[in-house]
Amino acid sequence: MTILSPPKPTVTLQSSYTQIYGGEIYKDTSVTVRCEIHGGEGAQWTYEWRGGQKNIHETSSVYTINSVNESDGGGYSCRATRSSSWTEWSDSTSLRVIIPITPTVTLQPSWTQIYSGETVTFTCEIQGRERAQWTYEWSPAKLNTPPTSRKYRIIRVTESDSGGYSCRGRRSFSWTEWSDMIPFRVLSKPKAELRADRTAVPVGGSVTLTCSVSPSSSSSSSSGWKYYWYRDWKSYQPVTNGQISVSEGGRYSCRGGRGEPVYYTEWSQLVWIDTTVSNRPVVTLYPNWSEIYRGETITVRCEIHGGDTEWDYEWEANSMIKAPNLNEYRIRSASSSNSGNYRCKGRMKSSQHETTEWSDSVTLTVSDNEPRPVLTVSPSWLSPGASVTLNCEVEHPSAGWSFYWYKAVPDLSEKSFSYELLPDGNRTANNSYIIHGQTHTAGYVCRAGRGDPEYHTDHSQPKFVWSADVHSAASLTVSPDRVQHFTSDSVSLTCEGNFTEWRVRKFSEDGRLSDCWRMTGSTCNIYTSKSHTGVYWCESGSGEFSSAVNITVQNDGNGPILVSPVHPVTEGASVNLSCSLKTQKILSNVFFYHNDKLIQSDTRGELKISAVSKSDEGFYKCQYSGRESAQSWMSVKVTVSGADSSSSPVWLMVGLVCGVSLIIILLLLLYRCRQSKYSCFTRSIQSESHSPGSSTNHGVNQNETHEYNSLQHGTNNLYESVSQVEDDRNGLDEHQDVTYALIELKNFEKKRKHHEPEQSAVYSEVKTGAAEDSLMYAEVKRPKKGKAKKKAGKSSPAADAAVYSEVTLGSFPGQ
Repeated sequence: MTILSPPKPTVTLQSSYTQIYGGEIYKDTSVTVRCEIHGGEGAQWTYEWRGGQKNIHETSSVYTINSVNESDGGGYSCRATRSSSWTEWSDSTSLRVIIPITPTVTLQPSWTQIYSGETVTFTCEIQGRERAQWTYEWSPAKLNTPPTSRKYRIIRVTESDSGGYSCRGRRSFSWTEWSDMIPFRVLSKPKAELRADRTAVPVGGSVTLTCSVSPSSSSSSSSGWKYYWYRDWKSYQPVTNGQISVSEGGRYSCRGGRGEPVYYTEWSQLVWIDTTVSNRPVVTLYPNWSEIYRGETITVRCEIHGGDTEWDYEWEANSMIKAPNLNEYRIRSASSSNSGNYRCKGRMKSSQHETTEWSDSVTLTVSDNEPRPVLTVSPSWLSPGASVTLNCEVEHPSAGWSFYWYKAVPDLSEKSFSYELLPDGNRTANNSYIIHGQTHTAGYVCRAGRGDPEYHTDHSQPKFVWSADVHSAASLTVSPDRVQHFTSDSVSLTCEGNFTEWRVRKFSEDGRLSDCWRMTGSTCNIYTSKSHTGVYWCESGSGEFSSAVNITVQNDGNGPILVSPVHPVTEGASVNLSCSLKTQKILSNVFFYHNDKLIQSDTRGELKISAVSKSDEGFYKCQYSGRESAQSWMSVKVTVSGADSSSSPVWLMVGLVCGVSLIIILLLLLYRCRQSKYSCFTRSIQSESHSPGSSTNHGVNQNETHEYNSLQHGTNNLYESVSQVEDDRNGLDEHQDVTYALIELKNFEKKRKHHEPEQSAVYSEVKTGAAEDSLMYAEVKRPKKGKAKKKAGKSSPAADAAVYSEVTLGSFPGQ
């Protein structure tokens, strides 16, 4: 039996898609290595491989490399075994891995920013293979016929040509790798920008102009721009650095250009450069107030002094140029947006490039805070007939304010006030206003105005003057009738007067004004707490104020209160003040204080003043067991000669018959008794007084034309009768109201001598009951010279005749 030796295997290489030439294969290509045994195909062989630069663990006849790289290069051989018998190693077959060439793409021109309309060329560079015959492929291929040459040229690029560009080359059946992608972005056509370091050429100086292309390259040398300058639309000079100095005025512009042929940017904006003249304007504010309020009218003026040149004006406000205008910049309704710095300059109308310098800036401050005047009144509590001073204050009070003064009239339907202008209260220059003879509770407001047209503030908050006078048309009563109350007391405040609608108002200690919200008809019912302390008064639906009262609520539940009347006490009347506890315990050993001075220690717990005088007015408080009550003011109302100051006007006529005036009137009476024409005149007046067609006497009942009052003067009785008569005849002025006094004399002394009066009119001051400050003057005219005779025991006919003296009424203050 002959035993044959195993055959020698053969190794072959085969690419998956390209034939291998001389064992060469490109990197990343798939290759299969086969081990073939001739004549032993049907046998069961196990294979072993060696080759390359790594260990091979393949046992089949085929070894596949899916993506070859440098480590797979080298010689490959194999052998096989079966039944523990190995073949020889095959001859080595070499595998050479070829690394493909990577091209490079370049761009001409080599600017980093390309603009729409420029020409660009892409070039594919294959290093070390320049002489080989290559076919090129470009990505992206945007043309219908993709370029295959080394250069890819775009004549006029557009923004749609932006993207990433790369290339590769092919020779025979092999390709180079794709080049790295070069980014390419096409920008819209740029516009040159022109800047000037100043807008006017100073005398003997220059202005620097700078031109740039935006967006521009970070490196000006690589951008390739040249700059072309123009003055008044004519070519000026081309430079490369984009900066020039000019010494003459004009309209300047520029643009950039680069490439061949030249690619131009858009034109820059025009920059107007002026030539400065020596005049310098001045800006003024009118009115020149330190602060302007929203809504006011303000005028900013530009004044240029020197020469007769006519100017156009240009304004700058808050660094923003305003269009040329007149020399006034008027703000009709200012707001905070108008605040800022204002300046101006002038431009010659005859030479528009000749201008002044900018003026210095003037600062305008406009406040959005609306000014509100603050009104103060003094005194706040009235003595009837006293003068009240109103003061109105606004921020910056010296800055042109005029003042308006109003009386607050209650408006119950609107739960507010209407305002009625006070006499002579329209636009006063003084910020104070005096009201004479105020007797009743009243409210006042003010406001201020200034400027032309006039700007008005809001009205001030109303301020009040309070009167405790119970003789006003409306009054307020308190039940229980005392100033001080304990916490949780039930207190009723009732409005009285000939009115149907009421509201009760309170002015609290903290300055707040509020309404009573528990009104039943004309009565306000409260359950007292500390917050109820304040001043209370009534307001009627007809706009009347009542007397005012103080209410004090004791917050100390264990402390005493002083029981004192809420209204003024009439002089001469008696009053009892007492000290009380909430427990209603009868107190003893109570201390009473008047104006903080101890005046009585009373074991009965009360202070009795039998006849009150003005000196008793003041603050009172009591002290019990170491605890003090609050103090309350007790007001004393003074009377005149035991009667009210508002008594009959007849008493006020006494001034007519005092001193020398009495003697003169007696002499006139004796003289006129002898003149028959005066008796006729008396009868004429009396007949007219009772004639149906006669004029009505002003304020006097025709049926009661005489009112008599007996007055003791020594041993004589003097009777006066006062009536008002209009007489349109006998030479009297039919438009003049005249008051006549009829004086009758009885029981004169027999031996009294009378002297002639001097040839002059005598005036006697008479106070009327209507207003304490009103004056009435009685003019007594001297009759013709003559002797007055009277027989003892006989009554002369002329003695019973009526004697009339003319009385002129003075005007009332404030009317």
